[in-house]
Amino acid sequence: MRNIILVTISTFFSFISFAQNKAFTDSIHFAGETHFTNVRQLTFGGDNAEAYFSKDGKYLVFQKTNPSAGINCDQIWMGKVPENADEKFEPKLISTGTGKTTCAYFFPDGKSVLFGSTHLAGKDCPAKPDRKKYGNKYIWPIDITMDIFQADLNGKIIKQLTKTKGYDAEATISPKGDRMVFTSTRDGDLDLYTMDLKGKKVKRITNMLGYDGGAWFSPDGTKIIWRASRPTTEVEIKEYKELYAENLVAPTHMEVWIANVDGSNAHQVTFLEQANWAPNFTPDGKHFLFCSNHEYKRGFPFNMYLADLDGKNIQKISRDKGFDAFPMFSSDKKKIVFSSNRNNGGTRDTNIFIADWVE
Repeated sequence: MRNIILVTISTFFSFISFAQNKAFTDSIHFAGETHFTNVRQLTFGGDNAEAYFSKDGKYLVFQKTNPSAGINCDQIWMGKVPENADEKFEPKLISTGTGKTTCAYFFPDGKSVLFGSTHLAGKDCPAKPDRKKYGNKYIWPIDITMDIFQADLNGKIIKQLTKTKGYDAEATISPKGDRMVFTSTRDGDLDLYTMDLKGKKVKRITNMLGYDGGAWFSPDGTKIIWRASRPTTEVEIKEYKELYAENLVAPTHMEVWIANVDGSNAHQVTFLEQANWAPNFTPDGKHFLFCSNHEYKRGFPFNMYLADLDGKNIQKISRDKGFDAFPMFSSDKKKIVFSSNRNNGGTRDTNIFIADWVE
């Protein structure tokens, strides 16, 4: 999930730096963010993103890149949510420390996590695409050596959940812990699949041309929500297929979709153009959170929004002039966690923030 967004972040760094110098003062809590109180910054330095709560809300798992600290591509970290202002957030590494990892998520019992990783293919980070070759276009590599693994909270790999050739990643787990949903290229496109946690009963649940990813289950496990790009014109389809043939994707136009868990009744719920992504359901299952740059023709800022399940009654809940994304509520909806460029001192850092939620 995050791979796609960090490219976006880097694409807009020059714009963000300009905005920081000309348009606003750095802060951890901006005017207009009326749903947030007691905002706290948990990480400092590097790119920290996709922080997700354990079911009991006591822990966060996230991914981090920080070359200055020797973390040259994403690795998975876990930390206890501070209970008071004096308690520090002290995360520990729980992936292998080799290869590239992405998209961690807690099992419902809180005793293990899953994440995508390339570590079996080698210790080094996969090569990055040369964007100059594509006119400096926003492109994201599809790491074909990425598979999904289960690890305990000390970083020991328990099980390799996918072994099919090609990209398998972006997995989340159903509330009942009986299956996961993930993105795979196993049938020649970037589609969504469900599978039980023994690696069996694999079912493809999307079949339209384009990128389908970042899927989440509803709280009752009956629906899924995800982001999708849908090339429709002859030019768009040609570009998509040419990039896909080189294990690349350029999803600059994404919209939010919802379907039944078996893939039936799939329907688009945002029609905002540009990039609308990182959706997940609210704990009551009646709304969804997402991130978008739809208000800004120049492609930034990215802010976070709350909407009804039909995509209506959209509320803007964040106001950073750079990048706010990956929002998730704790299961009791008392807290929200997200990633942001705020308070980075004009650097390129993306950090994790947590706040109490005010209805």
